[in-house]
Amino acid sequence: MKIVIALLCCLISIGLTVSLDRQWGTVPAFGRLLSPFEGFWQNAEIEDAGSEQTLSIEGTRDQVTVLFDDLHVPHIFARNDYDAYFAQGYVTARDRLWQMEFQTHAAAGRISEVIGERALELDRNKRRLGMAYGAEQSLTGMLADPATRSALEAYTAGINAYIAQLKPARHPIEYKLLGYAPEPWTPLKCAFLLKQMTQTLAAGADDLLMTNVRRKLGPALTANLFPDYPFKEDPIIPVGTRWDFTPVKIPSAPVDSETDSSMAWNWQRHDPAIGSNNWAVGPQKSATGYPILANDPHLTLSLPSIWYQIQLVTPTLNVYGVSLPGAPGVIIGFNKEVAWGVTNVGADVLDFYKIRFRDNRRQEYWHDGKWKPVRRRIERIKVKGKPDVVDTVLYTHHGPVAYLLEEKPFTTNIPTGYAIRWIAHEVDNGLKTFYLLNRAKTYDDYVTALSFYTAPAQNFVFANAAKDIAISPNGRFPLKWRGQGKFLLDGTRAANDWQGWIPAAQNPRVKNPPRGFVSSANQFSTDPTYPYYINWEFETPDRGMRINQRLAAMQRVTVDSLRQLQNDVYNHQASTFLPVLLPRIREKDLSGSQKQALRTVRQWNYQQDTASVAGTIFMEWLEHLDRVIWADDLPDEPGQPMRFPNAVRTLQLLSEEPDARWFDNVLTTNRKETIQDAVTSSFQSTIDSLAKQYGPLGKSWAWADHKQTGVRHLIPGLDAFSALNVQIGGGPRIVNAAGRRAGPSWRMVVQTGPQPRAYGVFPGGQSGNPGSPYYLNMLETWRKGELYELLYLQSAAQKHPRIHSTLTLTR
Repeated sequence: MKIVIALLCCLISIGLTVSLDRQWGTVPAFGRLLSPFEGFWQNAEIEDAGSEQTLSIEGTRDQVTVLFDDLHVPHIFARNDYDAYFAQGYVTARDRLWQMEFQTHAAAGRISEVIGERALELDRNKRRLGMAYGAEQSLTGMLADPATRSALEAYTAGINAYIAQLKPARHPIEYKLLGYAPEPWTPLKCAFLLKQMTQTLAAGADDLLMTNVRRKLGPALTANLFPDYPFKEDPIIPVGTRWDFTPVKIPSAPVDSETDSSMAWNWQRHDPAIGSNNWAVGPQKSATGYPILANDPHLTLSLPSIWYQIQLVTPTLNVYGVSLPGAPGVIIGFNKEVAWGVTNVGADVLDFYKIRFRDNRRQEYWHDGKWKPVRRRIERIKVKGKPDVVDTVLYTHHGPVAYLLEEKPFTTNIPTGYAIRWIAHEVDNGLKTFYLLNRAKTYDDYVTALSFYTAPAQNFVFANAAKDIAISPNGRFPLKWRGQGKFLLDGTRAANDWQGWIPAAQNPRVKNPPRGFVSSANQFSTDPTYPYYINWEFETPDRGMRINQRLAAMQRVTVDSLRQLQNDVYNHQASTFLPVLLPRIREKDLSGSQKQALRTVRQWNYQQDTASVAGTIFMEWLEHLDRVIWADDLPDEPGQPMRFPNAVRTLQLLSEEPDARWFDNVLTTNRKETIQDAVTSSFQSTIDSLAKQYGPLGKSWAWADHKQTGVRHLIPGLDAFSALNVQIGGGPRIVNAAGRRAGPSWRMVVQTGPQPRAYGVFPGGQSGNPGSPYYLNMLETWRKGELYELLYLQSAAQKHPRIHSTLTLTR
């Protein structure tokens, strides 16, 4: 009997060992994950204070010294540029390898390789959008330039040098959770990373929704509700700026240039929380007599962070700032002479063209009076645990036909039967812009650097020690007739094609304006006098107006006063809406609790801070009011979704057109609703909804708890590696734009001058390892609105108490 029991125990042990050592579907191999030799225990890290390490790494050309400060920021000192980028690749991979690879897998449509067939349609969608094609085009541009080619190759070699010496026990924990291993890096992966940023910032389009609106309401009403310029605006380039160029010939809009669609689905919408602020004050406003520049890009709040701080020092440069893990150089930052930052422009650089194929073989399509050949691109999608899936994507001269009429779009996000003309498919070398900015010394260097930039279009703010400030909404903008692409386009007509490009030298730009500052917050780039079309709609002007009001009033500006402006939680939108809304409420129709809520709103000082109850009420009220006014006239009908007019047009309607037809609910036949009905009923439903969620009016309605800002891990649902319900004020369309899932991903303030001083923070840490003390160590500083001084070193021999450890790379 003892022998039988012993054998049974052995069999159970063997079975458990085998079971735990393999992955079952999407369930990780827990044996490896729990192993004391290879599992998550091996990912625990301690602070690196006082350590000195020398590594012999194949691929360097000379010795490289890397000093890590108390925030684990690497300061790389190399004797040539190649080694600087090699070391950047090495240390970035050491801290962020899984993030770098996962993001490029996502951009390339390769997530099925990691988690199996449940990601197949997501991957197919990426291939159908032409992400791989666009990355290949960008790589062509980057490799054609010797400087960016060398940077890419060095950065790639550095990453691979780290991967080559990485043992399974030290694989980042996400590899262990998902049951896969790192693969060699390639320059194409860098291109994919940059392409992913283009999709995030330059892939929003309402062409489909607008086409449905026009079909529902007709051209005249559509033009009235969706004007090409708002009734109030404070553009990035100040009103009255002269355009010192002769415009090239602008194409004329052809008659009947747009087309309706029988299959218009809801394409990706722009998230108002994805934006950014930047500004620079000139010497006349600065307490130091030198310009001060600030930037806070609003992107998804994620862990690991989107950004990675770094300093690169060689005989040709000394630059500090943040990089994108997976791309060489510094994207936002400063050197001894200049500082720069970026915000998203929101240009109309994605259009849809209805394609007429010759027959069901789809080998030719009709364009400009002739049949033209269709190009086929074969996409092979690897699926974990399953055979490869082979997909064929059809390409016209416009771009890829994402889905054919008989195909089901991915989560109804894409129109069927349309080709996509998108800036992301162009040959470009945006990396050259940052390569040059990293080394820039003068305003002319800044202008030269911007001439290479394509996408996603950015508002590049600039300041230098020579006391210049400037800003330019910059990118490669299609030369289009005004409003082209506001609706779906007929792909058979050459007149609807993009007609070339706005000359880079004629992109909007202003230098040293009389008001003493420049700024941007994703609002309109210019006033209507600018001769070219960039887009018909931008972010609402509330953030921009608040920033400009504050900057105009400031004198003797300091780093700290700009830090405080970055953390401003004044709700400018509320200050424009509430004086119009509150007099329209019929208080006699409100219940006791609704009257109490109304008193709370009336007493509000417009500060959208963490404890604000009035702020919660207002933000919810706007959403309810939008639905009350517009949902009956512009309903989301099956297969034909529509959008509402923007907040600026709604405010104009409320303030200037109180008798407009839109306040009447067309679904009710027994009465005609008024503006008072709309305002009152929406307030009532708001208060009732909040009471149902949180109980009686009180502290439980506080804005921060309602908003639930989260800094979440890139793997959805991995709350153990996330920071949830971060108590921070602000929100979308507020200067401190910390929303539920997006917000200030990096705050930076740079004081230029003979010895520049800079400050910055992002919500997370330098390390991507949840077991590291540098994973989330900067979050509380970010939450409180504080900044760290950025340690800008001049030499590897420089002594400083904040230097914690040293890594030396030798051949």
